[in-house]
This record gives sequence, structure tokens and C-alpha cells, in this order.
Amino acid sequence: MKLFDYKKQVLEYAQKAYRQALVAGTSGNLSARSDEGYIVITPSGRDYLTMVPEDIMVIDLEGKIIEGAHQPSSEWPLHAEIYKSMPEVKSVVHTHSPYATAFAVLNEPIPLVLVEMVYFLKGEIPVAPVAMQGTPDVGLGVVKTLQGQTACLMQNHGAITIGESLPQAFIRTEYLEDAAKIYHMARAVGTPTVMPTAMVQEMLNR
Repeated sequence: MKLFDYKKQVLEYAQKAYRQALVAGTSGNLSARSDEGYIVITPSGRDYLTMVPEDIMVIDLEGKIIEGAHQPSSEWPLHAEIYKSMPEVKSVVHTHSPYATAFAVLNEPIPLVLVEMVYFLKGEIPVAPVAMQGTPDVGLGVVKTLQGQTACLMQNHGAITIGESLPQAFIRTEYLEDAAKIYHMARAVGTPTVMPTAMVQEMLNR
């Protein structure tokens, strides 16, 4: 795709995230890795609903601005660390979705309680350690936590998913928030049951 097509796609899913209440205000950030290896990422402090494709920033892995009139998201080092360390990843979605973030605040993983979590999230959702926002330390902790995973929580911060495309990363974000919500509701009325290990393994083997 051309860079402008990546910008349009990042904008489309950023606005979709806002409409689904996966982000609030100007929080959260989304990116895609372009064919040239650039990071196409949402800008810092801009209203999602008034954004246009030209507002989406293009930077290199060191944060140098390639295209765009704004500043990239303050969390660009998080995205850069993931792309540097995980070459198979083509998109990153970072949200502050309420139910998932509630468990991040508790510093508590979300156990494997739903069939969809096997296929979309690769199992239990672990928690990356707390780190100073906007620093490489955030990304380093997330990269370590994401090994073998497609999603994780960020302690006292939010949630993150990765994918081989932006649509794939985004649907994982949707399933992550859905799993967190269902797990929260189940805990409110009883003790949730974790899926049997043998069944999970059989599902993964299919």
C-alpha cells in the first residue's frame, strides 16, 4: 500500500476505537508498519473525530518525522520497540479500554475463560510491568511480555494488541475487551472456570 493508504487505514480504525469507547478523549494510539518500514501512527493530542488522513504521522523507528505537521503519539517509543523486536508484527493497537484496563490497574492477568481467547488471544492475558509513559522502558516491558502472545495488559496503563495487519490487531482488541468484561461480570456473581488445558491444546492443534 501507499503511505496515504496506510494513513487512511490508521484513521479508520482510530475512529472506530473511539466510537466503541476503547479510548477516551485523545488517549490510546494505533499504528501500522508501512512497506518502507516506517511507522504510520496517530498524532499526539488530536481529536479522533476531527482527524483527517493528513493528520496521521509517519516516522522512522528512531522517531524522526518523515511526513506530517504534528507530533507523533507520545507513545511512539512503545510502537518502535515492538517493531524493532518483532519483525512479524505489522500493526499495534494501544487502548485504555475500561474493562481490560481495570485488570491492568489491579495488576492481574485475565485467565483463559473463553473459547475465543484461544483463537484470537492465544490464551491468558499477562500484564507487562509498570513503566514511565513515553519511554522505551514501556516498550521493552511489553515486548518481553508479548513473547508467544498477541495481547497483554500494561500495568496501571492500558492494553495492547499486535497483528500482521491493522484489522487483525484491532479485532484482537475487541476480543480482549469483551473477555475482560465477561470475566469481570462472572467474578461479580461467582468463581469463573478456567478452560481445561487438554481442551485448549486440542483446539490449538486443529
